[in-house]
Amino acid sequence: MESQLRYDTSSSYILRSSLPSSNLTTDSVNTTHTDSVFEGCEQMVSGIIFDLAIQCFNVIVGIPANILVLANLIKTRNEPLTSDIFLGCLAFMDAYFGFMTIISSLNLFHWRSTMAWMALKFSYGVKDTSGPLFLSCVCLDRFIAVLFPIAFGQLKAIKYRIGLTIVVLLLTFAYASAKTVGGVPNFEKVFTGEVLFAFTWMVVCNVAILWALKRSRSSGKDEMNPMKRKAFKMVLSILIIIISNYLPPVALFPFEDHYPHKVFTCYVQPVCFAFVNISSTIQPLTYLSRLEKVPFLPESCSEKVSCKEKKKPSNE
Repeated sequence: MESQLRYDTSSSYILRSSLPSSNLTTDSVNTTHTDSVFEGCEQMVSGIIFDLAIQCFNVIVGIPANILVLANLIKTRNEPLTSDIFLGCLAFMDAYFGFMTIISSLNLFHWRSTMAWMALKFSYGVKDTSGPLFLSCVCLDRFIAVLFPIAFGQLKAIKYRIGLTIVVLLLTFAYASAKTVGGVPNFEKVFTGEVLFAFTWMVVCNVAILWALKRSRSSGKDEMNPMKRKAFKMVLSILIIIISNYLPPVALFPFEDHYPHKVFTCYVQPVCFAFVNISSTIQPLTYLSRLEKVPFLPESCSEKVSCKEKKKPSNE
């Protein structure tokens, strides 16, 4: 039993891994914890170091960025966009994941609490599911808005988005709970299937939106109108995030059986999960870069953070 649980004491890539289910889950919480995040990979540490560096980056940059996103969404709650509820949930989950990284370090080197390890497994399950699903919801919202504007007008009521959010949260907590409790046969394949499905859906949606926006240019005009240009940039940024963060696990995890066990455990998994983890920072920074004024930041700092085009003063 101890050999089944030794992975739970290492870094996030082990707790969230696609290892065989005997290493991933357990029905017992009695375990002997180790002192090293490199357990089993002492001679192949570069992949784990890369993942740990990304986690530190998430704590230092990602947590404040997600808090700023939540602050802006609260500030503009009287004039919300239709996808704000999805972006708010995503920012909250990413901030929660960042805080749990701090808890992970404290527990590894100080507390050694079994309940804390279980809470950490739950947080990795939340991260595995909430990111792809809430991004899929944002893509669905934009897809309907651009390609089916009449239907979008009929479905603009907040109740539809609240209902979809509840479904996503139920799926997220069900997945995280099953991951925490353990004992589900072939459970590691759920993550691979989920990410593959979400990745395919988001790419198809975003490519369709970009194609529709490009096609919608009025005859005789070289540029889109400002609203469509704004939507184009938003969708393009989401597509870049999706490809950069989720393509590595989508491309590599289905071929787990073709890698030597050590190589997959010590290199492929931690590096792929690092790309997934860093989405907790890239997503809020991308959102903040589209704002004219970032909450709680001075005007000079807001201008540096924002990538929004500045309005030129009129000479008239």
